[in-house]
Order: sequence, then C-alpha cells, then structure tokens
Amino acid sequence: MNQLIKSLPQVLKAAGDSSEVAEAAAIAAWKHAAGDGLKEHAVALKLENRTLTVAVADPIWQKQLTSMRGQLLYRVNTILGQPLVSAFEFMIDPKLANTSVKPSNQQDDVLDNQVPLELWSAANAIHDKELRKSFLKTALLSLKRKR
Repeated sequence: MNQLIKSLPQVLKAAGDSSEVAEAAAIAAWKHAAGDGLKEHAVALKLENRTLTVAVADPIWQKQLTSMRGQLLYRVNTILGQPLVSAFEFMIDPKLANTSVKPSNQQDDVLDNQVPLELWSAANAIHDKELRKSFLKTALLSLKRKR
C-alpha cells in the first residue's frame, strides 16, 4: 500500500487534467492521511472544485476534524505531491461514515468518542491494533486524572 501511496504524485502527473484520477487520488490520500483511527469515522466521498467532501459520523467528529483541517490538508497534499485539495467539507452522514466500522463492544465506542483527535493522530503511528488501543486508553485515563 505504501508503494501505491508514494506513486500518487507520478500518477497525477501522468494523468494530466483527468478529474476522475484526481478524485481517486485525493480519496486514497485521505484514507492514508486519516490513518486507522480516523478512517472509521470519516469517509472521503468526492473531490469537486478542489474541495474534498468527507462524510463524518456525527457533529463531534465534524467539529474535531474541522479544527484540524489545516493539518489534514497539509498531509493530503503532501501525499499527492501538489496542492490538489484546497478545502474540506465535513458533512454529517452516520450511515456513510460507519460503512467501514466493524461491530465493537461498548467500551471501544466510549473510547472513540472521548479521545481527542490529537491523540488519535499520535496513535496512528502505532501499527499494532491492540497496542494502539492500550495507548489510547492509558492516555485518556491520564487526561481524566489531570482534570
């Protein structure tokens, strides 16, 4: 997968002005930039007029992603090798955003809704799913103690 992501700038250059290729590349870049923690809560749908539309599960995710749009925009365009995306539109659509979500226990759902997005970003560097979950739970407990 990493080889494919690294080849996106060359694919875009070879495709010229193809809007279909640009859209597919932007959606792939979003999936990679979002990582495992976010891709279950936000699904890229389309690229239109340099705006990437992303379906999010609820208003909480919409607010969190809106506050991080600058970082996300930088990540996506860095992956693409050019400023192809100039804005995000985060629309609430629980059905679309949850298409990739596997059934999980209630404790995981609580964890997903309480962890700040910055922690999700840090946790995405941890490739082992169980270790990532443990990291997030521990970090969340630490934040709660500080409050």
